[in-house]
Amino acid sequence: MKRMPFEPPTEHYEERIKDIDEQICHFIKQRKDLSDNDPGFPTKQLISTWAEKYDFHEEFLNSVFSHFLQEEMFRPVVEPKGFMRNIPILKSFEKDDMFFSVTFVRQFENASVIHFTIDTDASDEYPREFREHTFFDLSIEGAEDYECRNEGGGGSRGHTSYTYIVSPALPDDFSNIHFVFRECKMPFQKPTGFEIII
Repeated sequence: MKRMPFEPPTEHYEERIKDIDEQICHFIKQRKDLSDNDPGFPTKQLISTWAEKYDFHEEFLNSVFSHFLQEEMFRPVVEPKGFMRNIPILKSFEKDDMFFSVTFVRQFENASVIHFTIDTDASDEYPREFREHTFFDLSIEGAEDYECRNEGGGGSRGHTSYTYIVSPALPDDFSNIHFVFRECKMPFQKPTGFEIII
């Protein structure tokens, strides 16, 4: 999924605020370091107090602090290039009526593409019951640090598929590699505590 290039919303910039803007960047970095990049979210009371004290709307401050939790979304996007081979994985996990599987990894020169599927009982016994929608984050346990990006997914009743781009490319030998899929709820990727290791 290619990201659209960013276009500044105005051509004007007030040079007198340049030092203040740099200080904002300094404080964002300091906040990130001090919290070990896990700041949580200010309480409603704090947001309300700061909105009144500094003459902001509460929804604006909620939006600002929400963006601090989404920095990972803005990492440079790696696009797989130079297809090499498909490597069979053929591993699965089953819980209740749900069947989770990774059947193969598509290898490229600069990245790997993982397809994760979930199949459930799609009988018409309860046609109007729908599961709460969740999604899965992927991390790779192995010798190297890997960046895993969810490229989205889709499906139909009883079948869902997610695609992940992993960079750098995974080794062809998966004996020391584990795929860890952690279930999350929207918004803000709240973990449910359920995870699958394949």
